[in-house]
Amino acid sequence: METSQNQQQAVCGKEALDLLNCVAQSPYDQQKCVSLLQSLRQCVLNKKVKKFSLEEQTKENSDSSGTK
Repeated sequence: METSQNQQQAVCGKEALDLLNCVAQSPYDQQKCVSLLQSLRQCVLNKKVKKFSLEEQTKENSDSSGTK
């Protein structure tokens, strides 16, 4: 069951990661990043993604709410 959950969380994950890495590169290649942005947008539309989240944030929120 965890495997299917991880796959759901990773929808368009490769495209998002590629875009983030492009933005972080020096020198910055705007044309390449715009192309990667368009790929991510197409994936989001195809997969009907509504929102992205980071797994670490979810874990941190759970940990911090339990300690208060």
